[in-house]
Amino acid sequence: MEFKETQAIYLQIGDYICENILTGVWKSGNRILSIRELGIHLEVNPNTIMRTYEFLQNQGIIYNKRGIGYYVSEDALEKIRTYRKAIFMKHELPQFLKNLQLLGMGIEDIIPHYRQYIDNHPHINHHET
Repeated sequence: MEFKETQAIYLQIGDYICENILTGVWKSGNRILSIRELGIHLEVNPNTIMRTYEFLQNQGIIYNKRGIGYYVSEDALEKIRTYRKAIFMKHELPQFLKNLQLLGMGIEDIIPHYRQYIDNHPHINHHET
C-alpha cells in the first residue's frame, strides 16, 4: 500500500479497511485480520494498526472479541457511509463544486460520466440516479 503524505497513515489504513467492507470483501460479523497479520500485509508497524483499530472501534465499525480477534460490526456499512459522507460533504464536495464553476461546467456535464462509471462498476452498490 502506498501512503499519501496528506493524511495520517492510520487513517489511510482505516480507509483501506472501510473500502474492503463497503465493497463486500469483508462482511458484517466476519473476523478481520489481526493487528499483526494486517501489519505484515501492509508492511506497517503493529502500533499503527492498533491505532487504526482503536479509531474504527470508536466509530463502531469494528469490535473486539477479547482473545479471539476483531470483527466487522453488523451496522458497519451504515456507519462507514455516514462517516464518509460527512467527510466528503465537508472537504471534497466544496473543492469539486469550485472546480466545476472555474471550468464553466454544471452538474449536467457530470451526469453522463457518473452513469458511465456506474455501468462500468456494477459490483459497487450505487444509489438510484
